[in-house]
Amino acid sequence: MSTELLTALAIASAAGLMRGFAGVGSGMLMAPFFVHLFGPVQTVGIIILIEAAVTVQLLPSVHRDIRWPTILPIGAAAMVVMPVGSWLLVSLDVAALQVGVAMVVTVSAALLLTGWRYDGPRPLWAGLGVGGLSGVLMAVTSLGNPPVMLYLLSSRDDAKTNRANFTGYFALTLAALIVVMTARGLIGQEVLVTAAVLLPVFMLAVWIGAKLFSKANEQLYRRVALLILLAAGLYALVRAL
Repeated sequence: MSTELLTALAIASAAGLMRGFAGVGSGMLMAPFFVHLFGPVQTVGIIILIEAAVTVQLLPSVHRDIRWPTILPIGAAAMVVMPVGSWLLVSLDVAALQVGVAMVVTVSAALLLTGWRYDGPRPLWAGLGVGGLSGVLMAVTSLGNPPVMLYLLSSRDDAKTNRANFTGYFALTLAALIVVMTARGLIGQEVLVTAAVLLPVFMLAVWIGAKLFSKANEQLYRRVALLILLAAGLYALVRAL
């Protein structure tokens, strides 16, 4: 049990609480730290495997609240462009990836913390654009969350609906991303072993986070989720620069 793995277990525990409570954000919390522990390529594989397992864990409890007409176009667009992101993953500079991950997390969290909402129309092309950007980011950094978070949390939907929509989106995109990365040989034995070690702790933390969500109000839901994401992004940005 190396120091790196012990650190990863602690981070996975915090991220699991985040995922269970908010329904999103665990990848954003883990990625800035895991990139330094395992490298960018292994980080994506580890995160998508444990996130996929937890999505299966959460889906039965939220599937009735998912707004599929909103989620399906976003998820479909993300899946179509994932091969582009998978190619970029093995082509870009490691340092650039670290800075990119940190900036995406920081800017997204800061914008949402201002209380910004969008009440205008949401045409099909907007959902497709959000999904396309998300698919590239997910394949490159495991962080497909920020564009989708901005799109969904900027609406007037309540916390229960947003949390369910995030889970539905992950159910579509994580399955597709695992297929893409496996086909490109990017999920090897080391990734599988590390994910298997982290998964039990992560799933337990998700279960605890889900229990906490049932007792939380709308304001607390948004504040806790976004402050954790902002802190993680700023920390990673300082380290990367």
